[in-house]
Amino acid sequence: MLGEQALNLIKELERNPDIIPPYNDDLMKRCIEEIKTLYQQNINSLAELNAGRVGAEHASLLQARHAAIERTKRCMLAYIYHRQQRLKRYRWDYGGVLPSTIKVCLCEAEVRWFHEYCKNLADFQSGLGESGSCGVDLTVNMEPPKSLFVQVMCVKDYDEFETSDGTRYLLKKNSLV
Repeated sequence: MLGEQALNLIKELERNPDIIPPYNDDLMKRCIEEIKTLYQQNINSLAELNAGRVGAEHASLLQARHAAIERTKRCMLAYIYHRQQRLKRYRWDYGGVLPSTIKVCLCEAEVRWFHEYCKNLADFQSGLGESGSCGVDLTVNMEPPKSLFVQVMCVKDYDEFETSDGTRYLLKKNSLV
């Protein structure tokens, strides 16, 4: 049946919602071959249709094949996208070094993507904060605070500070607010 291989890719991810299964290169290649076959059949049918050798009823067959191509491509892209989302989650959970049990499940392109994502995240984090600082590590303190209010210690004299609600604070070095 058309698109069955692509649907198996999606089912494979659904069966393993918490882990990243090994990259199914064989199934991806079969999906690509199916797309190539359908595309070639469409080219041949279109040539016959334009030459007048077949009737206009073949146009619906052409559309059905094209829809099957698009569906297979969408399934393949969804497979890649969801694997990528899991890799992003692993970056935030495990840091920049993947456990070997996860790394063996990835294809070369995914490993390269993961390293590039880590590099981009590190570059972004190093650009945050005051100039001359090491940046801000966004991967720590992932849970929100339990209290809405926090105490702040002033590290330098600031004089008077007014908040958005109109409350004024006198900020002196080492004072707690």
